Amino acid sequence: MPGPVAVPGPAAEPGPVPGSAAEPGPVPAPGSAAEPGPAAPDGAAHPVPDGGRPTPGTPNPDTPNPDDTAPFARPASAPPGSGGITVVVLSPTDPMTRGQLRRMAELARDEGLTVRWEEARGGAGAPFQTIGALAPALRRAERIVIGDPFSRYVQLLLTLARARDLVVVDDGTATMEFVAQLARGERLVRWHRSGRRGGAREAVFAPVAAAARRRLTPRRGHRVEVFSSMPVEPPDGVTVTGNAFAWTRARFGPPQLTRGSDLVGTSLAETGVVDLDRYIEAVGALARAHGATRYFAHRRESAEKLRRLSEETGLEIVRPDLPLELIARRGPIGRTILSFPSTVVHTLPLALAGTEVKVAVFDIDPAWLTDTASPRAQGFLSGVTGTARDVHRLDSLPASAP
Repeated sequence: MPGPVAVPGPAAEPGPVPGSAAEPGPVPAPGSAAEPGPAAPDGAAHPVPDGGRPTPGTPNPDTPNPDDTAPFARPASAPPGSGGITVVVLSPTDPMTRGQLRRMAELARDEGLTVRWEEARGGAGAPFQTIGALAPALRRAERIVIGDPFSRYVQLLLTLARARDLVVVDDGTATMEFVAQLARGERLVRWHRSGRRGGAREAVFAPVAAAARRRLTPRRGHRVEVFSSMPVEPPDGVTVTGNAFAWTRARFGPPQLTRGSDLVGTSLAETGVVDLDRYIEAVGALARAHGATRYFAHRRESAEKLRRLSEETGLEIVRPDLPLELIARRGPIGRTILSFPSTVVHTLPLALAGTEVKVAVFDIDPAWLTDTASPRAQGFLSGVTGTARDVHRLDSLPASAP
């Protein structure tokens, strides 16, 4: 029976895992393809004291990996329940994201899944080669699992699909906006972008985006499911399956706890939402007030920003090579984890359930927003914090903060 092709984005949980409610059915491997080479065997978080380079002796995800295009052999025998699923990774260009996806690909293979690594952005001709290679499997698949419905690449691939069953797997805060836009019948625009129409490129892609949105809308004979830990109110016809991070808790931990606090970074400055100087001042104030010693960087934070954070706050900068939920579950991790509004205020309480770790969240002050920030930014960020469960709210920073 033809089955699914999973086209994920970087996500914290490699789900749906075998045996979950959202488990896809079998799929034949769509052909040979280059897969990523081996990554660090320990899956550890690598300290980056200068904000740009991992410490000596650790793999550097900013250095091109010569094994990126070396094919991996599929395991001789897959664990029960794997269902012959093929996971297709549309490899990004960002080195840190590539590094995390390499590690997640190894975990997926350990679960008996086939991983197909596509250098989908590796040059002008790469998109055409990727689409051509995936088209037959996409047309045959009865179930397709995607990780980023906002991705134009994914939207383009969806126009080739004929599957009667479509599953969106994403534990990011963007899932909240995706479900809300789907319910309102709006076109899909990431929350931190203005959403203004215009430009020849936008006009050319508009029919593709509209077709993809129709594929993401349930109708008779076409089922749509969202598998996520995010609190969402699904529109009529959309099934929501909660991700409780059961796989993560079973596979890793419980973690060793340190006496201090850890601070989780965001890419709000990189996306143009928050002023960089105000963000760095706020990080320093939070670290001093709560005794934080480590800063777990978001994969999209720039090396220059991390260098400034290290120099101006004294924090140890850590660039994880696995999603933070897995790093925290492995440990060691602080007894308190501090965060601004982000995915982790929803996912870490689930991943760390049963431990003594406390997750604390501090809202973004409206004064920190840039002039170019989307009008929706403040409301969206407040909603991320307001809907978080099992977190401690921090009401104020010391007077020295912005």
